[in-house]
Amino acid sequence: MIIALTGTPGTGKTSISKVLAENGFETIDLNKIAQEQGFIIGRDEKRDTNIVDIEKLEDFIKNNYSSKNIVFVEGHLSHLLKCADKIIILRCHPRMLRSNLSIKNWKEEKIRENFEAEILDVILCEALEVHSEEKILEIDVTNKNVYDAASLIIDLTKKGFKNREKYKIGNIDWSEEILKDF
Repeated sequence: MIIALTGTPGTGKTSISKVLAENGFETIDLNKIAQEQGFIIGRDEKRDTNIVDIEKLEDFIKNNYSSKNIVFVEGHLSHLLKCADKIIILRCHPRMLRSNLSIKNWKEEKIRENFEAEILDVILCEALEVHSEEKILEIDVTNKNVYDAASLIIDLTKKGFKNREKYKIGNIDWSEEILKDF
């Protein structure tokens, strides 16, 4: 089972992925794979980001990991992989996200872009273009430390995503935050 662990930059994907690995789960860093396998096809200088060949990345993940029992594929593009069986979108209150990215010394323009993306549910909207609602879960990590968030994901995974009602899409709405900047 391929489980995409995705979310806006700054929501904790990498940190949670490390805890999942510490608990015996196989985790794959999608950005590292894209870099190592030569799937970077350009650079968006304006947005300060790499352009990844998603089709080649998809083929690589499918060919190398689809036979695994459980593998977490971590990265903010992982929700675009059609081969993913489940998509876990990490959500973080935009104010906390802004703080997280500031601590990482991100440029204000990138912080604002990701702040707005979180408010507008960009990752969720992109995931819904590729996957059915039943495959997608949203987890609010705003008031969770990395271990609690990872423990929640481990529990959901071990229980076969049976108790997912609390994490179905649409339960998280930051849209009111957009008005607070005006």
